[in-house]
Amino acid sequence: MSITNEYAIPATTAPARLSIIGQLRPALTLVFLFTLFTGFLIPEVFTGAMQLVFPYQANGSLIEVNGQVVGSAIIGQNFTSAKYFASRPSALTGTDSKGNSIATPYDASESGASNLGPASATLLTNIQQRVAAYRKAFGPGPVPADAVTASGSGIDPDISLANALRQAPAIAAARKLPVDTVTSLVNKMTHHAFLGIVGTDHVNVLQLNLALDALPAS
Repeated sequence: MSITNEYAIPATTAPARLSIIGQLRPALTLVFLFTLFTGFLIPEVFTGAMQLVFPYQANGSLIEVNGQVVGSAIIGQNFTSAKYFASRPSALTGTDSKGNSIATPYDASESGASNLGPASATLLTNIQQRVAAYRKAFGPGPVPADAVTASGSGIDPDISLANALRQAPAIAAARKLPVDTVTSLVNKMTHHAFLGIVGTDHVNVLQLNLALDALPAS
């Protein structure tokens, strides 16, 4: 007697498998499309739009004098002459040829802070030294906070209005100008808080010093 198998076995039991190329094709296609759109097309569109709408900002907010670029309105500079308004302290550091750490204030190739906390003895010592130096340069009296504390970037282009007004008499004396002339220039160059509540009244140091140079000699 023969036994009949009631359940026929298909000739092929292994399921169809996608080839490696078939699996890679959609992944590679997506990589190509996203690279094309997010890496080339979208940046080009936004760059072109900003060049049309905000050309000054899109090109780095560069400041020119007699056709020569002298700086940027968004990157501070280190002014040390008594005839110029001083920027706020900068905590930037670098290394010399021997590998020693040295101060590099307002080095536009880098950005950073001291990372010293409010309980740091080093921070307290630094501030005390800055207060003493500030009063020596600009006379006794209150010292604005931004005059003795470094910014988070180390290249802050602005100082507070209070700081600028505090420096004005000494700078006027160094340039042999009436104090009212320098004070009026500071007030004229002041950027006020947006809507009176957002931000603080401040002055761009580079723009202020350039305007100072443009004043007629006494």
